[in-house]
Amino acid sequence: MTTAAAPSPADALELLLTGNRRFVAGAPQHPNQDAARRAETAPGQRPFAVVFGCSDSRLAAEIIFDQGLGDLFVVRTAGHVAGPEVLGSIEYAVSVLDCPLVVVLGHDSCGAVAAARAAVAGGVSTTGYVRDVIERVTSSVLAARAAGLTEDDDIIAEHIRRTAELLADRSRVLADQITTGRTAVVGLSYRLADGSARLVTTRGPVAMPQTVTGA
Repeated sequence: MTTAAAPSPADALELLLTGNRRFVAGAPQHPNQDAARRAETAPGQRPFAVVFGCSDSRLAAEIIFDQGLGDLFVVRTAGHVAGPEVLGSIEYAVSVLDCPLVVVLGHDSCGAVAAARAAVAGGVSTTGYVRDVIERVTSSVLAARAAGLTEDDDIIAEHIRRTAELLADRSRVLADQITTGRTAVVGLSYRLADGSARLVTTRGPVAMPQTVTGA
């Protein structure tokens, strides 16, 4: 809401998880998507969460979390790789818009992770700026390999964890927000087939269930 006080990080997370459960169950409410909401948010925005996710076309945050206009501040890049523009966008959301929650949203069958795995395994490379994306994901693939992780889900989870850590470690603004309890960072891994999100990592003042299901 644009006028109500921001929810706590835990309450913001519950709003997302509840919306995801509706989506998985095939019973979305499509909240805040009417003319009244459009008029309400026109003067300003007060999103309750930042969703930093992969650009994959199957990962539309407002749909999979059943939210509407003004609810989410969405930042997306291929493989959810984070550069200065991403960090600046997230800092704006938490420091100016008072977002209490930052979500790193990855997913199975991620093309960027698959390309990075291929590059590590056989030296397969690409050209142009796609190569830069793959190189930024490669460190996560290498870390997963060093930990003995070979399954796709485990490697995806490792990349989500490392992205969440990078955000908090590189952004002093976000780190300070976490320390004071104003903002939390969580990582979720989305399953394309059933639409559910699985908890991967947390950082900050949230007490969360170990899984997010659509049961």
